[in-house]
Amino acid sequence: MTVDDIDVLVIGAGLAGLRCAGVLAAAGRDVTVWEAADDIGGRVRTDVIDGFRCDRGFQVLNPAYPELSRAVDLEELALQPFGAGVAVRRERGATVWVHPLRVPQKVPAMLARGGLGPRDLVALARWAGPALRPGALKSGGADTTLHAALDAAGVRGELRRVIDRFLAGVVLDDTGSGSNAFALLLARMFALGVPALPAGGMAALPRRLAAGLHDRISLHRTAVDIRRDGAGFRVGDGAGAVRAAEVVVAADPVTAAGLAGLPTPDMHGVVTDWWATDEPQSAPPMLWVDGRPERTGPVLNAAVISAAAPTYAPPGRHLIAASALLARDGAAPAEEITRRHAAAILSTDGAGWELLIRHRIPAALPAQPAPLSVRRRVRLDDGLWVCGDHRDTASIQGALVSGRRTAEALLKRAG
Repeated sequence: MTVDDIDVLVIGAGLAGLRCAGVLAAAGRDVTVWEAADDIGGRVRTDVIDGFRCDRGFQVLNPAYPELSRAVDLEELALQPFGAGVAVRRERGATVWVHPLRVPQKVPAMLARGGLGPRDLVALARWAGPALRPGALKSGGADTTLHAALDAAGVRGELRRVIDRFLAGVVLDDTGSGSNAFALLLARMFALGVPALPAGGMAALPRRLAAGLHDRISLHRTAVDIRRDGAGFRVGDGAGAVRAAEVVVAADPVTAAGLAGLPTPDMHGVVTDWWATDEPQSAPPMLWVDGRPERTGPVLNAAVISAAAPTYAPPGRHLIAASALLARDGAAPAEEITRRHAAAILSTDGAGWELLIRHRIPAALPAQPAPLSVRRRVRLDDGLWVCGDHRDTASIQGALVSGRRTAEALLKRAG
């Protein structure tokens, strides 16, 4: 069994691992990245099927994330934004809740359509007000659950349903038992930026992060154990081993817990269906939620993806996506059920939709319980580190921040 001596080994080529490796390489460290899968990206991958781009577990990119512009050149991603706001399916018809900061001129017409009254606006301001002080939210001191905070603010009716269902699609939890501070930080980001999709699919983000690392990344390399070896570590992959002075565990949260001896975090699962159709879709290019008092299906959000991101579909064809939660046992609702519910939300007929692919992801996001903890330790031992969205916030922002601060801590320790 051959043992090679290397400087820094990063295990995992997801967003956190790539960001960490990029910062270390830029500082002159000799970095090697192992990725167990057949491509980089971790949980951020894009499948191309018959000319359609289908992101695994439907994700969006918010350009307001502060770390995003630090990590990559946003212009190179050629972002295609959704409409500013959210579209809401009602018992009769649908309405669009516009983004008040982006299109303030449309707010009076929105209020005139009903669903939001003066009391609702006061309740919304009462709940969302703390988002103006993100530093206080990150302290986690006065944090509670999302549902407790909405109850205390008096958020009810259609406003409550839309907030609940929209955020459930972001944090992948419809119980309302997660951190309210985290929900408010997300709401702040949605207030500052409009979600978008890169022209090349979400896979374009890890591609950009890896732009200067391609000769340092080895695919199909699965770390199976990490052992102390003198001043460094011996890392085996089943077929051989390397000796590394520093090791950064940047695998998915469950794998990272096993390798680094950490508690396994609670994870939320999601299933996303992608459909193609030749029939023109009249739904505006928005993220849609079901705002009816009695939801008729499991879909958290739906969208005509190609209406917002034309590069996701071949010319003349249309792409629709919808996401639903997995049950605790990992069971997913049947595709015909999600298709029927998505079509109802979009006020169309889904009978002719062709299923391109179904992405079932049991461990899509770590849970974010209250009180919020946004800076978990990344140094586990002398020379052993860990990074990922489970060390910061359960988001693309959290993954990128975690990768950078782990690299900076390693460099600082090295002097």
